[in-house]
Amino acid sequence: MLCQHCYDTLLFLVPAGAPGCGDGEKYRVTLTGAERDELAAVLARGKADVRKLKHAQALLRADEAAAEAADGTDAGPGWSDIQVAEAVGVGVATVQRLRQRFVEDGFVAALSTYRMGERVHERKLDGAQEAHLVALAYGTPPEGRARWTLRLLADRLVELRHTDAVSHETVRQVLKKHPQAAPAPDVVHPAQAIG
Repeated sequence: MLCQHCYDTLLFLVPAGAPGCGDGEKYRVTLTGAERDELAAVLARGKADVRKLKHAQALLRADEAAAEAADGTDAGPGWSDIQVAEAVGVGVATVQRLRQRFVEDGFVAALSTYRMGERVHERKLDGAQEAHLVALAYGTPPEGRARWTLRLLADRLVELRHTDAVSHETVRQVLKKHPQAAPAPDVVHPAQAIG
């Protein structure tokens, strides 16, 4: 448990009534005493991913718990998104997303530096299509070519109707996942082809 002086020192509080106070954000962060203590411990250790430390700082500053929490601990300052963003050194959108994640997904998800759960984008190639790509990369390159390029492999996958469309970057990522698929001298990457 932190005393008020340590809590204020940790947060570098701005004077009351500073511009931007109480803008009425859509998602309200209300931390429990245990959550505040955990955040303070993360910051005191200082040995965490930078994003996790910034998330902890932002959550402490955005805390809008009642003036006196049920367990007797002091409440947070309840800064606006703009104030939190300026103090922590992140964008306002980051603070807004952090508030949203706290409200919708909980404390652990908000403190996490990476999104948890569903993928944002669907996979471009499934396992069978990846296997066809790997087999194609092992095969002989087209006539008149000494080796496969990523773009040639992507075009050939579409020609063979394994997929409707695929980018050379997707091909690169799949081949990177399967390093045995094509030895380095057999596939030319875009930077090597240009320069």
